[in-house]
Amino acid sequence: MRAPVVELDDFRDHDEPMTELELALVAARAGDEAGFATLWRDLHPRLLRYLRVRGDEGAEDLAAETWMHVVKGLAAFEGGLADFRAWLFTIARHRAIDQGRARSRGLSVVPVADPAEAAARETTAPSAEDDAAENQATAAALRLVATLPPAQAEMVMLRVVAGLDVAHVASLLDKRPGAVRVGVHRALKTLSRTAGPRPEGGEES
Repeated sequence: MRAPVVELDDFRDHDEPMTELELALVAARAGDEAGFATLWRDLHPRLLRYLRVRGDEGAEDLAAETWMHVVKGLAAFEGGLADFRAWLFTIARHRAIDQGRARSRGLSVVPVADPAEAAARETTAPSAEDDAAENQATAAALRLVATLPPAQAEMVMLRVVAGLDVAHVASLLDKRPGAVRVGVHRALKTLSRTAGPRPEGGEES
């Protein structure tokens, strides 16, 4: 079967140059493993954080299933980087919901191998120090987000961590854009109060 021909102009915003991730998406659609690995390195940590804050059991397995679905459907995917992010997190959310239903019926959930992780390992080797620094930088914030009501926490994770725009979040959650804006605003105000006073020298005027 002949590989699809993907042109840069299919995704180009003629007002701005393409970013590294946009170029990676074009390359990945054409079957380039390095392009796919670039997408995975950027989006996989965000995907895991989203699933963990949702409280889903086996976040790593869910993420692996999500990427497996992406691998199978990537050649037929149409859209830009924002659409790809929305597609990725929509798949993850649906997989998480399906898993929750399966567990409630007493069905077993079988882990799958992550096809993206192997490709990524060939192109990157982050140090233990880098991993520790990233974990320390995000752990406290994720714990705070997890204290929010589930609906608000999901909005914040999709909007802030996943990087989806309001329209994509609204579509994914089946809500109006205005409701998403209000929900995220209220959630961030709650988080600001929960976090307590800022360090010395960081007080608001």
